[in-house]
Amino acid sequence: MKALRFYAPEDVRIEDVPEPEVGPGEVKIRVRNCSTCGTDVKIFYNGHQNLTPPRTIGHEIAGEIVAIGDGVDGWELGDRVQVIAAVPCGDCYECSRGWMEVCQNQTSVGYQYEGGFAEYMIVPREVMKVDGLNRIPDGIGFDEASAAEPLACAINAQRILGIEEGDTVVVFGAGPIGAMHIRLARANGAGRVFLIDVNTERLQMTADAVHPDEVINGAEVDVVEKVKELTDGRGADAIITATAANVAQEQAISMAARNGKISFFGGLPKTNPTITCDSNLVHYRQLRIFGANGSAPKHNKMALEYIATGKVPVKDLITEHIPLENVLDAFDIVKRGAAIKVTVEP
Repeated sequence: MKALRFYAPEDVRIEDVPEPEVGPGEVKIRVRNCSTCGTDVKIFYNGHQNLTPPRTIGHEIAGEIVAIGDGVDGWELGDRVQVIAAVPCGDCYECSRGWMEVCQNQTSVGYQYEGGFAEYMIVPREVMKVDGLNRIPDGIGFDEASAAEPLACAINAQRILGIEEGDTVVVFGAGPIGAMHIRLARANGAGRVFLIDVNTERLQMTADAVHPDEVINGAEVDVVEKVKELTDGRGADAIITATAANVAQEQAISMAARNGKISFFGGLPKTNPTITCDSNLVHYRQLRIFGANGSAPKHNKMALEYIATGKVPVKDLITEHIPLENVLDAFDIVKRGAAIKVTVEP
């Protein structure tokens, strides 16, 4: 079969490799869609400390079951399924408390296990152990189901953030996850929603899809002053930094209203992970700053339900469908920000 194999930064190859065989406790799927994200591009150029090459990468996966290993119950050949990306151990203190998204022993599909940029893949027993294989609801396609994983991350973040009815929400980052955050915030009761980015073309493309109440170009205006102007000086009730930008986190603190909530959703570069925080703003405005780390299996199930019910549509956000043999083109499209969401179809 064909698979995209990572050997070293910028040494990523489409190769013919042996089709995998299913083992006890495992399920084998025919991959129908594996969508891309900014993390894939980071891996392409920089690798990852948890990824041991050579490795088939790709972690936003949907497909259909073609083989079932001994000891696996409840599944049938032909079942349409979505696979979690972050795999909790199920045994540590955090998992026992229900905090699987911060499992201290977390592994990941496409890192420690072979990923989805391939015609077939094995769903490992570690995924099956934590109920990480999810049935795709009727009425939604494999491409939509593959977008459940990033939506699951947004669901985790917003459940921690606690958007309340009528909140003015700011989303930094006009990528696919920013678009999902906007739709999810509205589903969670947000009032006005503002979108901020510094890329004019990407701002326009995403705004045309999800229609934020205000589009703010950070390359052209002072975003803190603009948000205050739009809120009669109060600031935003909830702010989500869906971008790996230090300045966005600093601006989020500055533009937060009294009793405001901030989600540091996007991680910062490991070479520059610090920001300047005016602690008095946090103190006197009684701000709440939350981290958000990926998702748990339960969030993936919620995401599929949100998509299936139309609560958070994703079909129109998938603007590029790329065959597996052209998968490297998908990386270039994501790097340039020339599409909202790119999916690969083996």
